[in-house]
Amino acid sequence: MVSKPHGGKLIRRLVADRTRERILSEQKEYPRVQIDHGRAVDLENIAHGIYSPLKGFLTSDDFESVLHHMRLSDDTPWTIPIVLDVREKTFDEGDAILLYYENLPIARMHVEEIYTTDKKEFAVNVFKTDDPAHPGVARVMEMGDYLVGGEIELLNELPNPFARYTLRPVETRILFKERGWKTIVAFQTRNVPHLGHEYVQKAALTFVDGLFINPVLGRKKKGDYRDEVIIKAYETLFEHYYPKDAATLATVRYEMRYAGPREAIHHAIMRKNFGATHFIVGRDHAGVGDYYGPYEAWDLFDEFPDLGITPMFIRESFYCKKCGGMVNAKICPHDEEFHIHISGTKLRKMILSGEQPPEYMMRPEVFEVVRSFEKPFVE
Repeated sequence: MVSKPHGGKLIRRLVADRTRERILSEQKEYPRVQIDHGRAVDLENIAHGIYSPLKGFLTSDDFESVLHHMRLSDDTPWTIPIVLDVREKTFDEGDAILLYYENLPIARMHVEEIYTTDKKEFAVNVFKTDDPAHPGVARVMEMGDYLVGGEIELLNELPNPFARYTLRPVETRILFKERGWKTIVAFQTRNVPHLGHEYVQKAALTFVDGLFINPVLGRKKKGDYRDEVIIKAYETLFEHYYPKDAATLATVRYEMRYAGPREAIHHAIMRKNFGATHFIVGRDHAGVGDYYGPYEAWDLFDEFPDLGITPMFIRESFYCKKCGGMVNAKICPHDEEFHIHISGTKLRKMILSGEQPPEYMMRPEVFEVVRSFEKPFVE
């Protein structure tokens, strides 16, 4: 069966049209708070149930519990604090406020609590470091001094250039049911696919009914692939190398935290809400730099036997010249001298120089797609 939503119920925080019209007609009566793109994306993910069971931004009890115990205050597994920060208090607890991204009113929020936190403690608990060179730490240190907790109601969607590929959990659950998939493995990615990714995805698909490729769109760090490049590359891969009745592609907007093991759990919860029963956990899942061990994320799943989605740990693949194909250490008996590891950094350098990667690294069709973009990487 398609997995139950996290916490037991798929959250929907969308207002009816008449209510929306009334709120928007009265918007001048509400305190107005500007938010950044990342928080606006969080709002959408709360409203559409991707962050179920959250109904809004965390209050202090839940925040402290997530920070120190990786669970909400009711003991539901939750590892990443989803918080709204403001620089000054222009409203009070008990108020209803409107949250704006640029000039667009995104949501109404019922302010339950305004509280503060120690940013260093926040960073060290979530990212295991307070090094400002870590992008997640840098984001925490830039936050306003106050955190605001309370439930939200979505008023408007952000402009979405990839609406064609956007499916919400209520839609993916229907899709999986229509296809007759009872077991679904999800794969998160923020990269153009190479043969290593394809090997892992197809190895996992061998054991389940369907494969759900779920690329992350949104703010990324310098050197990451641009959103449109990732989508076009996967389109091409699906067209030529995937069975149409066993795999599907849909995007999710999400701001990466680069929180390593904690974020791996969070990503699994998100895919559980989409309906996935299994989730592929990467070698250095959601990592950056050298802040986390290569298989540290795998170990953290042992602490969550009640997560409700099965992690799939498939070891890093490589091309073995003696085996003549993509393998991993568990199934290849040959020495390291026969192994060719696929390096994302090396692939990027080859692409930037116009050099076509060998076919054991990247499908030629995928390379042609990437090469067709003048600027395939975030600058």
